[in-house]
Amino acid sequence: MVIGQSGSGKTVLLKSIVGLHEVEKGDIIFDDIVFNKLDFADKKEMRQQIGMLFQGAALFDSMTVEENILFPLNMFTTQSLGEKKDRANFCLERVNLAGKNALYPAELSGGMKKRVGIARAIAMNPKYLFCDEPNSGLDPKTAIVIDELIHELTVEYQTTTIVVTHDMNSVMGIGEHIIFLHNGQKWWEGTKEEIITSKNVELNEFIFASKFMK
Repeated sequence: MVIGQSGSGKTVLLKSIVGLHEVEKGDIIFDDIVFNKLDFADKKEMRQQIGMLFQGAALFDSMTVEENILFPLNMFTTQSLGEKKDRANFCLERVNLAGKNALYPAELSGGMKKRVGIARAIAMNPKYLFCDEPNSGLDPKTAIVIDELIHELTVEYQTTTIVVTHDMNSVMGIGEHIIFLHNGQKWWEGTKEEIITSKNVELNEFIFASKFMK
């Protein structure tokens, strides 16, 4: 998990890792492959292994739920329409939204939008899953549901999952390895057990303030 205050660089880091931002220095490395040095074709191939849940879900408003999930399958695969629809239905079932194929984003609650976003993110059965503020705008009960779903999918598919959040409930609930950013720099790194006893002043200030953010 990557945590930190608003403006600390969490989302920029995530977008840089997946190639939505060009890095000015340094390298983005996936399993010894320097991603930011690849050409367009090789980056496109690499992106087939990457799933992304954007903040606010970022669904296409003019597309149905099914069409949103089919989007990466249409872009990256040569599967038949029937195969792609079977995959979309499987993903919807996995996030407990079976039968919601024909709905539009405007007809969904915030939690449902996030689950559709997750279904789209796992459509390609990614090796890496990135989630940007998955609990943003959700009530505490729905936030727990989303956390548990992300954790279940991570374990089930053996996915490397990076979650960007400022929600300490998420950190303590599903976090394993945690990085704290401060002013665009890695300021602390450790486990959720170690975070409790950390003497890092800025981290402790963040943790204390986060208790009152929801």
